[in-house]
Amino acid sequence: MLATPLRLGISRCLLGEEVRYDGGHKRDQFLTDVLGRYVEWVPVCPEVEAGLGTPREAMRLVGNPHRPKLVTIISKQDHTDVMEMTIEHRLDALNKLNISGFVFKRGSPSCGLARVRVYTTQGMPSHIGSGMFAHAFGRQFPLIPVEEEGRLSDPSLRENFIERVFAYRRFQDLIQNGITKQTLIRFHTIHKYLLLAHSQQHYGAMGRLVGQAERYGLTTWALKYGEHFMKALSLKATVRKHVNVLHHIVGHFKALLRPQEKVELLEVINDYHRGLTPLIVPLTLVKHYAQVFDVEYIRDQIYLNPHPKELMLRNHA
Repeated sequence: MLATPLRLGISRCLLGEEVRYDGGHKRDQFLTDVLGRYVEWVPVCPEVEAGLGTPREAMRLVGNPHRPKLVTIISKQDHTDVMEMTIEHRLDALNKLNISGFVFKRGSPSCGLARVRVYTTQGMPSHIGSGMFAHAFGRQFPLIPVEEEGRLSDPSLRENFIERVFAYRRFQDLIQNGITKQTLIRFHTIHKYLLLAHSQQHYGAMGRLVGQAERYGLTTWALKYGEHFMKALSLKATVRKHVNVLHHIVGHFKALLRPQEKVELLEVINDYHRGLTPLIVPLTLVKHYAQVFDVEYIRDQIYLNPHPKELMLRNHA
């Protein structure tokens, strides 16, 4: 695991700060009490930082869905210009903090990541889009994992987001520690089964890219790899993909198992496939045998430990 905390951006109201338009908050217990033990939060509230105060008149997005204005609902005050200036300064500050992810507040006209209503000037909802800050963040930091707090109540979406956060942090460390051809090849090697659990197609394309280092400058090569890496991990890891990966891993020490051990391990994988046990059950047994038989190639695979086990992300059936 990483030696230092990750920095994650977050909408301030999710930490329990009373910064919403009505003077309230939307504290999220998982984010504050569970994930907060492993990350350093960077709180952001663009509306407060733009000087709009708390409480304040509710606002919504109006006009062109591709570049809407931020307008108060009752008095029709246009806060677009001040918000755009605030967002520009905030993104510059975030760039210097080297953050590894962001959790946005669902539905907010500034921080909503998706499905935010955009209204006509007559007050009718016409489109859905992103909040002003969330949209600008995505444009400036396309590789950084982002999610809305509401979607994190889904166990599979929660696991995918946090897995991507830790993966992106490892890629950040790879770049910042001075990347070489050897270190990128090593990075690709230890992420093999994690990538295969998401996309065999992307893993194959990344393997070809790794073998084409001479075609690019080192920085360009690494950034191209990073784009493929994060795109692959954004795809959902399914039960079928996990089962396929588990069987590949078992192949590295299957011949070393006693007959009864082999039967037990395959039965546990099959139980997971049938939805009878969570992923953590076959994984625990696989990790045990990788240690017992000292299979270094498997022990080093990030797939076995992609995030702190205390988060219990692989414990759902």
